[in-house]
Amino acid sequence: MNLELFIAKKIHFRESGEKRVSPPAVRIATIGIALGLAVMILSVAIVVGFKKEVRNKVIGFGSHIQITHFDENNSYDMNPIMTNDSLLLLLNQTPGVAHVQRFATKPGIIKLDNEFQGIVLKGISREFDWSFFSKHLQEGKLFSVMGDSPSNEVMISSRIANKLNLKVGDSFLTYFVEKKLRVRKFHISGIYRTNFTEYDNVFVLADMRHINKLNNWSENFSGGIEITAKEYDQLENTAYSIYEVLNRQNHTPESAYYVRTIRELHPQIFSWLELLDMNVWIILILMISVAGFTMISGLLIIILERTNMIGILKAMGANNASIRKVFLYVSFFLIGRGMIWGNIIGLSLCFLQKFFSIVSLDPEVYYLTAVPIDLNPLYFILLNLCSLVLSMLMLVGPSYLIAKIRPAESIRFE
Repeated sequence: MNLELFIAKKIHFRESGEKRVSPPAVRIATIGIALGLAVMILSVAIVVGFKKEVRNKVIGFGSHIQITHFDENNSYDMNPIMTNDSLLLLLNQTPGVAHVQRFATKPGIIKLDNEFQGIVLKGISREFDWSFFSKHLQEGKLFSVMGDSPSNEVMISSRIANKLNLKVGDSFLTYFVEKKLRVRKFHISGIYRTNFTEYDNVFVLADMRHINKLNNWSENFSGGIEITAKEYDQLENTAYSIYEVLNRQNHTPESAYYVRTIRELHPQIFSWLELLDMNVWIILILMISVAGFTMISGLLIIILERTNMIGILKAMGANNASIRKVFLYVSFFLIGRGMIWGNIIGLSLCFLQKFFSIVSLDPEVYYLTAVPIDLNPLYFILLNLCSLVLSMLMLVGPSYLIAKIRPAESIRFE
């Protein structure tokens, strides 16, 4: 029999199994642990969810890795690179690559009778992955680029549609300013909405063959290649593997490839997202500190409350280490009770927000319509384990107060 555990149970529970009435300070300590853990669970779930949602929107528009011309001038009027079928096959076989697709962009102006809007025509190819835009399709349908001739159907954002009073089924003229003004007529097949204002304000999806014709490119050329990696955490390694594959190709002006990850293409967005991690760490440290110090005060009160019992145990031969274990077990029970309630409160709020979107956001500022929640069991398990271990470690020091209690004095203590 574990004597220390047996005594701790007697302190924490009555013989009938009913809970002992704890002093107010101990109840406050337990409540502090519960609320602290609930706040930590919410903080981690919200920040991880927010980072994933924003990151996925950036990746949805630009993929994980982009290959463009080495002389790319960071404008939407792109220089061409050779993207024949053999190169696409080679890239698809590169370790870490999940999907490969060609693309091109070209700036233009939508002109209506009384309105005009500057846009960027993003040309997509037959291998385009529609999964991202399928999730954000608001009206209409996706269009196909599989025919022998270029499709005149396009997808526009709800922002552009609202500005120009366009709807599914409407047609419009787009002007491309070059040495000679060129015009294309497009038909709206669908309207998407991602709430990512930087992209929703400008991008119109169309058949890439229109851009090839406008730029006098052959079918073996495009503005660039978008590559989806199998694992985001291995993004840098996958990009380096792609660079090595391209480096072995013939270095002609048309094969001067430039490989960049999405983090390199949009450093300001990903730097902003990384700053959120510091906020989470600050919250975690503050909550664990508050919970730990309230638990220390609770432990000291329990020790003072049981001074008479400590003296009797010492008189019967119990050493300080054994008595410390008794009170650490009691603390473990109190921390465990607080953590159970903390998990119930925190996870309940997470599920309510996840499935009912109770707390909304301004998409103009946060790119999302509601507070996002990421329910990753691994994070919650690690959070509970770390909170338990750190709280117990913080209580080891105060438990040494027991060594200063003398049996002769403590037995008479009331």
